[in-house]
Amino acid sequence: MEYLKTMKQRPRVTFAGKDKNIFFKTLKKRVDRHFKDRGISRHANAQMVVKTIVILAVYTVPFIYLLYFQPPLLPSLVLWLVMGTGMAGVGMTIMHDAIHGAYSSSSVVNKMLGFTLNLVGGSKHNWRLQHNILHHTYTNITHMDDDIADKTVLRFSPHTPLKWYHKLQPVYAFFFYGLLTLYWVTLKDFAQFVLYTRDGVNPNTRFQNIKLLLGIVTMKAAYFIVLLGVPTLIGIPFSHVIFGFLLMHFVAGIILTTVFQLAHSVDETEFPVPDDEGKIQNAWAIHQMETTVNFAPKNRWLSWYLGGLNFQVEHHLFPGICHVHHPEVSEIVRETAREFDITYQEHESLAAALKSHVRYMIRIGKLPSLNDGIG
Repeated sequence: MEYLKTMKQRPRVTFAGKDKNIFFKTLKKRVDRHFKDRGISRHANAQMVVKTIVILAVYTVPFIYLLYFQPPLLPSLVLWLVMGTGMAGVGMTIMHDAIHGAYSSSSVVNKMLGFTLNLVGGSKHNWRLQHNILHHTYTNITHMDDDIADKTVLRFSPHTPLKWYHKLQPVYAFFFYGLLTLYWVTLKDFAQFVLYTRDGVNPNTRFQNIKLLLGIVTMKAAYFIVLLGVPTLIGIPFSHVIFGFLLMHFVAGIILTTVFQLAHSVDETEFPVPDDEGKIQNAWAIHQMETTVNFAPKNRWLSWYLGGLNFQVEHHLFPGICHVHHPEVSEIVRETAREFDITYQEHESLAAALKSHVRYMIRIGKLPSLNDGIG
């Protein structure tokens, strides 16, 4: 606890428990052998390529139809809603794997597909820092994993201050989830740019940061010109455009935020705190097993659309493996965990995962800070 109390900036956290690393060594050997014995790549296959084309079409084709036919308000809102599902799909199934380097063995292909994040208004540089580095390395560790940082009126960690309004968060949480991508395309990237530069998470030189900032501004300007400016210029009423744009982002925000919360902010996950020396008294792989939960593993449609984010245990242990391989890898992880007497956490259905998340939000909305209000 003293470690958090004396912390001024983002702490340095390391993992102990080296004697337990044999679990991950054994698991890694088995997963490597799985791909070698079958003579298959751990990257994208034909199924993934088809999915990429379909998801990109779900996002772009409705917009093209909107521009060409200029339907009245109600049909246009349906098109924007479909774009919202496609937008979330781009983030979950294409960009996510590409920025992890899991989509292809070619860094060029991964880089190109990583730019699909720009299509939905985000910065892949900031995403890589927040997600690949902070979230994946320090999952559910307060002040390190920004995914569980307090967000306006939402509290996700038991180690941050409790406010009176947090008891109401089960009521308003999903509304604020819907605002995520809108905040992302307007302010979040700039806020993260400042935060990560200040905290040393961003390793860029001053010149690189100037170039990066100019790139973010240019990308966002282009995004708003295309999504808002072009429809208005060709004659679609701006009120229709802005209404549809907000609907698209609300749909995408609810999908994306909810899916990510179901893996880590549920009743079953742990929220470890470093000791006074900044150590987590566990091996990294065991830590991932304790802070991550799968859901709906047998739901093939959800697994297809969510980009394997319902197999977060496998993704956190092997982020470099394309999500189309997660179902078979999960069997190896499950069996190996059983041999080492490690709990493999999983909800059988989406409904069960949602119930667990709501229960957690109710509990965390009443639970006083475990660090005496240190935040």
